[in-house]
Amino acid sequence: MLDDLKYIHEKDVQDALGIAEKQTEQYAHDYAFSWEPPREIKQVIVAGMGGSGLAAKAAKSWPGLNVPYDVVQEYDLPESVDAHTLVVCSSFSGNTEETLSAYAQATESSTLEDRRPMVVVVSSGGTLLDAAKKSNLPYVTLPAGYQPRMTFGFQLRALLEIYQAAGLCSGAIAELESAAAWLKQEIQEWLPIVPTSKNPAKQLAQECMGKSPVIYSGPKLFPAAYKWKISMNENAKNVAWCNVLPEFNHNEFLGWTSHPTSKPYTVIDLRSNLENPRVQKRFEISDRLLSGKRPAAEVVEARGDSLAKQIVWTVALGDFVSLYLALLNGLNPTPVDLIEKLKGEMAK
Repeated sequence: MLDDLKYIHEKDVQDALGIAEKQTEQYAHDYAFSWEPPREIKQVIVAGMGGSGLAAKAAKSWPGLNVPYDVVQEYDLPESVDAHTLVVCSSFSGNTEETLSAYAQATESSTLEDRRPMVVVVSSGGTLLDAAKKSNLPYVTLPAGYQPRMTFGFQLRALLEIYQAAGLCSGAIAELESAAAWLKQEIQEWLPIVPTSKNPAKQLAQECMGKSPVIYSGPKLFPAAYKWKISMNENAKNVAWCNVLPEFNHNEFLGWTSHPTSKPYTVIDLRSNLENPRVQKRFEISDRLLSGKRPAAEVVEARGDSLAKQIVWTVALGDFVSLYLALLNGLNPTPVDLIEKLKGEMAK
């Protein structure tokens, strides 16, 4: 099925696989963002849901910032927000109600009074971008016409331009562009024209068919693991979970020790040689101790000699695996009709 190009074109109507192939171009998209913070930044908060929060999670792992940094995925900003906080409000559509709530708190709420933070907006349009323009706030305009989960590269590049302009990190954009150039060749191994017998992404999708993927990683690759989960959910319309080591060993680890081995899951370990050596050891010991108690893990060793390369490589592989799983499920990977229905119901 996955080697039938006619079947792929019939199901993948919006060419999600083509977007995945060209994702390296997103990392090189130059927004030419320029901004000088009016005050010293002592904390960064990113308010963003779903696909619009993915890049923020990745930036927390790489490149990391020289100030405390958190990602808010709810309606309310934390009490710690003050005049020295940079709040980045990120919504691809510009109409995400949780992000609009956070924006309103950051710019309008009387509860902040003299603690009002600095605000930058990231969006492709909608109410959020209109509000930023009306208030003369700095903003980055994302290219429109995509599903949010398919704009990871655009959004990561936007955040890095904001952080570099604010003096919170340096050299990250050049490193990202270098990683993207390297990734372009790596992606060739996963394209639809590569037969299943030689295509690791297709092979892993077949392992996931009819099961619920459970993705594990260490802290450095956890943003990629979370991206795999979201892509499995939205592309393949497949239930999936993710978790991170070492926390896994303090609770979920025991959850695998009862019930039959033939559980309806595919366990996927996203491993990195850049993780803390103790984390790497935990993967090895955990797999050994859980042998016979859960399905054997499909181990994915992240390629690349830097964390930037390993993150973009692992994210890209997850995109292809989830898209092929969608095709195996007989689905068009792009639409998210039930999410749109939920938004409509919430708007009533």
